[in-house]
Amino acid sequence: MARSDTVYVCQSCGAVHAKWAGRCDACGSWNTLVEESGASAPLGASAKAPSRSTRRSRLELVDLGSATVDPKRFETGLRELDRVAGGGLVPGSAVLVGGDPGIGKSTLLLQAVAQLAKAGAKAVYVSGEEAADQVRRRARRLGLADAPVALAAETSLEVILDGLKKETPDIAVIDSVQTLWSDQLAAAPGTVAQVRACAQELVRFAKKKNTIIILVGHVTKDGQIAGPRVVEHMVDAVLYFEGERSHQFRILRAVKNRFGPTDEIGVFEMVDAGLQEVANPSALFLDGRGEAASGAAVFAGMEGTRPVLTEIQALVAPAAFGTPRRAVVGWDSGRLAMVLAVLEARCGLGFGGRDVYLNVAGGLKINEPAADLAVAAALISSFLDTPLPKEGVAFGEISLSGDVRPVGRADARLKEAAKLGFNRALAPEGVEGAGVKVDSVSTVQALVRRLGQDAV
Repeated sequence: MARSDTVYVCQSCGAVHAKWAGRCDACGSWNTLVEESGASAPLGASAKAPSRSTRRSRLELVDLGSATVDPKRFETGLRELDRVAGGGLVPGSAVLVGGDPGIGKSTLLLQAVAQLAKAGAKAVYVSGEEAADQVRRRARRLGLADAPVALAAETSLEVILDGLKKETPDIAVIDSVQTLWSDQLAAAPGTVAQVRACAQELVRFAKKKNTIIILVGHVTKDGQIAGPRVVEHMVDAVLYFEGERSHQFRILRAVKNRFGPTDEIGVFEMVDAGLQEVANPSALFLDGRGEAASGAAVFAGMEGTRPVLTEIQALVAPAAFGTPRRAVVGWDSGRLAMVLAVLEARCGLGFGGRDVYLNVAGGLKINEPAADLAVAAALISSFLDTPLPKEGVAFGEISLSGDVRPVGRADARLKEAAKLGFNRALAPEGVEGAGVKVDSVSTVQALVRRLGQDAV
């Protein structure tokens, strides 16, 4: 019996199956297996495989302590982007940028390549989703029409690679990798096979020609970059451009960076003329605060090396139905459940029959455990219906025993708070700061007593 050349590839993880199934055995995703031709040769494969003697080469080993030279970097002129990239873009690197549709990925990258082109770098922008006229109109709106950027609208990988080899640019933007296709594969554009193969060829070109390749990637409904995860492993940096459309600011966050830190963020504000950098994001996140109200606490957090102040809002209300509701925006729901359990078990506060709503103002997403104390203060404030001091901030980690544990970079947090006019702070014991009166709390019980005294 002849062997079938058809295989079924999972569009979530890239696993190959001999027959169709409703569920992928590798990643557990449902209805993600798509039929593809298994007879296609991988990109770059020759008709005749080289012999073992031809492929054999000597493995070169070097000393770990040998002298190294720091990589040269191209500064884009956008300080927030350079901060996230680690000081600039490294020649020969491949960067993957993801984000929700319409969040501003194309606008950000067009501004970056235009600034590099004006500084003397050779830049190419290849759009697979928009016509060249659309990109030119955006450039005129952003005031970048005079930038010497080479523009093309193409989706064929072979045509793009031929053009890049002739131009030999310093930086090339491919928008987006899901629209590319290669005639050496029978799969449709956007499938796992096409995305993986096209990304591999572009990364190989970046390493060979010492060109910066920036790939734009679509995201799934879960917020992850679409396509196989192997693409994220191949590139040197993965940046997420996030934010709410109802808010004017956008956040660029690095989740992988071989040439810099992965905990830095860049903050931009979306205006009519494009994206503007925000030098002081704390002032932006706290903008529009009204009079002191119960359930509002200012958290002094850290995003990489940058202190950021933001408001955490909590509302504790009687449950309208039998089952209390827990709604969280911008924070970990599991972390909220832990803080509520500690407050109930250690302080006797009854949240069991109440709805709890928690929101991080401005749409910022907080992943830092140091926000525990600010969240607890906001919850207690709403529970007791007493406002916290408007000129105060809070930070600290809460353990299951109810103890408030110290967190790092307390001096930078307090310095940022003093710069913005805050003169009080709820913090773990042992924290001191110039210009800020620190109210030390060692346990959540002490926090409840202190806030109860303020209520009286």
